[in-house]
Amino acid sequence: MSPSFHRKPKTENRKPARPQALPLVAIIGRANVGKSTLFNRLTRSARALVADFPGVTRDRLYGRVDREDHSFLLVDTGGLVGGEEEMGELVRRQAEAAVAEADLLLLVMDGKEGPQAGDGEVIDFLRRTGKPFLLVVNKIDHPGREELLPEFYRFGVSPLFPVAAAHGLGIDALLAALVQKLPPPEEAATSAPGIRVAILGRPNVGKSSLVNRFLGEERLLVSPQPGTTRDVVDTPLQWQEQDYVLVDTAGLRRPSVVAAGLERQMVLKAIKAMSRAEVALLLLDAQEGLTAQDLRIAGLIIDQGKGCLILVNKWDLLKQDPQQAQKVLERVTAGLEFMAYVPVLPVSVKTGYNLQKIFPLVNAIYDQSSRRVATRELNLLLREIVDRVPPARYRDRPVKFYYLTQAEVQPPTFIAFVNQPAGVKDSYRRYLVKQLRERLGLTYAPVRLYLKGRQRRG
Repeated sequence: MSPSFHRKPKTENRKPARPQALPLVAIIGRANVGKSTLFNRLTRSARALVADFPGVTRDRLYGRVDREDHSFLLVDTGGLVGGEEEMGELVRRQAEAAVAEADLLLLVMDGKEGPQAGDGEVIDFLRRTGKPFLLVVNKIDHPGREELLPEFYRFGVSPLFPVAAAHGLGIDALLAALVQKLPPPEEAATSAPGIRVAILGRPNVGKSSLVNRFLGEERLLVSPQPGTTRDVVDTPLQWQEQDYVLVDTAGLRRPSVVAAGLERQMVLKAIKAMSRAEVALLLLDAQEGLTAQDLRIAGLIIDQGKGCLILVNKWDLLKQDPQQAQKVLERVTAGLEFMAYVPVLPVSVKTGYNLQKIFPLVNAIYDQSSRRVATRELNLLLREIVDRVPPARYRDRPVKFYYLTQAEVQPPTFIAFVNQPAGVKDSYRRYLVKQLRERLGLTYAPVRLYLKGRQRRG
């Protein structure tokens, strides 16, 4: 029997402190103009946090930037493209993908090399879209290079923003102008009650079909206003008297710009949807198995610290071959070993197989990710964990854990104060996380553990 879901009208009295749709800023430009350096400069605080958390080794694509009263997501589109495209076409496709999803573009050019062939065409394209953009001239790191700036004024873009991203020069002026052009965070994110769920995955894995199955409709009807990409359609529904909100369901049906830009646009959509969600559903194709695109989305989920449920769709095509089905599950779990705590559920959106198990798992993931533990309980547990398996000595000195506290929820984030943080091996850190997850009932939660140095008080 198919699970019963009910479309629920939007209501008010949404609880505060839920995720908002942060504006999305995309960096575009040719190779070697300094996009990644600018990205690193702007997201330095966010990157420092993520660097301390063991995850997937890959190029970092996005980060959150907080400046005074403004916050936004920053995407380096250079990380979204392959190396086989012709250079001018590469930049153009970056722009096309970014225009589809971003609220503001940073077009970066090389002040040392000067304008290049095709730069004018990219600017003309951006003007035609009506999307706001800033022209950033990088590598202006000494007075002699300022003489090159007039060459860029011929594009008719004013003001220019000369920067030296590697040295931090001009960054404050750029940020000040950037935040002035950003729209405010999407207030509609607080309009409906319920656990906010993002449905993610590659094209054609069944995202829209799953939403339609939940809603009991033939097709998902959305009509965002022409010329906008910030219209966010949240779809409330109810399952067994529990409220849920499927975030940005309009984005699931928005056509892609060009076939070659599918993956870039997919990643941008995933970033926007995840920034507003509390639990992510990642759909895989049972016939195709785990792909590089799937791993990329999984990595984004890890980076944002979201609770996650893996759905292996089209299982009806494998049910007649149990051995093949088992092999598919084994390959998926092996490929996603870095997020082994995430439950994997075979489903068939077409037949309804296992769909009734989705929302009970979503509830468990949300509850665990939102759990807060008293400091006293944490420290009793820390003492027991460390006494059972003491850490190895470091530089002929014992590694001592003083106390443990919880800093955040969603995800549960813990800070352990220790005399020698550098002496805590990765294997021991994994042991601590495993014990915290098991002993605190955080089986499905993304647990983060940071180590902070502290000397014994005299």
